[in-house]
Amino acid sequence: MRKHAWKIFAAILLILAVVAYFRFMWVFGTGVKSGELNYVVHKGVLFKTYEGKMIQTGIRSQAGTLQSFEFIFSVEDEAVANELMANSGKQFNLHYREYVAALPWRGHSKFVVDSIVSMQDVNR
Repeated sequence: MRKHAWKIFAAILLILAVVAYFRFMWVFGTGVKSGELNYVVHKGVLFKTYEGKMIQTGIRSQAGTLQSFEFIFSVEDEAVANELMANSGKQFNLHYREYVAALPWRGHSKFVVDSIVSMQDVNR
């Protein structure tokens, strides 16, 4: 049994590494979301990350109340975050990557915005 202990340990380690990769590093999906940027903030206790919320057009009914569609996201790139913070309240098309789970240093959301596709003023 002792002879095979290192093989069992190596197999368990390999399985854990594969699971961790697919849970935290593998990009589950990519896309573009459009809406009015509500806010982007730089926050965190141990890891300071950029977190934002965008209000999308349309409404949904949930338990007798009306709610807007919200896209809650994280931003890794400081330049993209600064551009978003400087233009809060404008209409954006944001390109994002979706992961299966979030990492503390990547942000609180499994959606990570990596670029701004387009930006325009909201006509009111």
